[in-house]
Amino acid sequence: MLTWDEYAQHSAAYLANAFGTFGNSVATAHACRNKAASREAFAAFGVPSAASIRVDSLDQARAAAENIGYPVVVKPAAAAGSIGVSRADTATDLAHAYTQAAARAAGHRFGVLVEEYLDGPEISVECVTVRGTTTPVAVTRKQLGAPPHFEEIGHSVEAGDPLLALAGPVAIQALHAVGFANGVSHVEMRLTDGGSTPRLIEVNGRLGGDLIPHLVREATGIDLPLAAADIALGLQPDLAPTRRRAAAIHMAYAPADGRLTHAAADPALREQPWLERLVWEKQTGDRVALPPAGDLGIARIAHIVARDTTAERCLQHLADAASHLDITVN
Repeated sequence: MLTWDEYAQHSAAYLANAFGTFGNSVATAHACRNKAASREAFAAFGVPSAASIRVDSLDQARAAAENIGYPVVVKPAAAAGSIGVSRADTATDLAHAYTQAAARAAGHRFGVLVEEYLDGPEISVECVTVRGTTTPVAVTRKQLGAPPHFEEIGHSVEAGDPLLALAGPVAIQALHAVGFANGVSHVEMRLTDGGSTPRLIEVNGRLGGDLIPHLVREATGIDLPLAAADIALGLQPDLAPTRRRAAAIHMAYAPADGRLTHAAADPALREQPWLERLVWEKQTGDRVALPPAGDLGIARIAHIVARDTTAERCLQHLADAASHLDITVN
């Protein structure tokens, strides 16, 4: 029993338990899906995290923000992909942020969270857990879009990243706190205090999105989807690295809301030795919209994957490639 979908974790856990297969408890799936429950678990186990208060109204959100101190992050407690998440620097910002988060939380019983803003680079640790023993295998460094939103517009993975030694133990603590016993996970955190202190954002009890498992395989040779399947079958996954290089992805976003009228790339881009793939996600005539009106499903036009000896070189390739995309929205 296996899922890579954020919203199917409860169902997968329930069925794994019903059939007696390898998976996680329903309580663990709940803790991973409900960010308020995650925060409670982190606090109980002393995992460094952000101060967080669950709210059900704008008045409660205002009181929570005053208690925590601005700036704050306002988010749906059970969404994914940065949907409905934004930063509020003032009480005026808070009203808009709460309205946005509450709209995305509609239909979920978990409500909205007002949280401490963690200042620092954002990363995730990709982990493999077998019968309660966790192995952190890679660090993914994030590139975020313009504030106040937390849209992830790129990721990079480099074999042997020194951040793994710093952030890996915190990821293990977090997974232990929510009772994660079997599977591949994607543990997000920020590096505060000038990059020296990892603090938890959330635990995702599934494979990372945005082709992160593909970047890990390109950089290290470790196959996370295969590991997830092996664990579901009760087998021991192979986590021995076979490569030592880097890979990165860039997501090209619409320049404005509207209809996509033109999308093309310089033909020379296809000939670059570092290019692993260039995929157009939208066709001319498709409607596109930037956050907060649009989420990643209608904001992204294309994605590009680069591979090279270091993450720095990959990111430079992607920056150059972005300037060779011709995208027009009417």
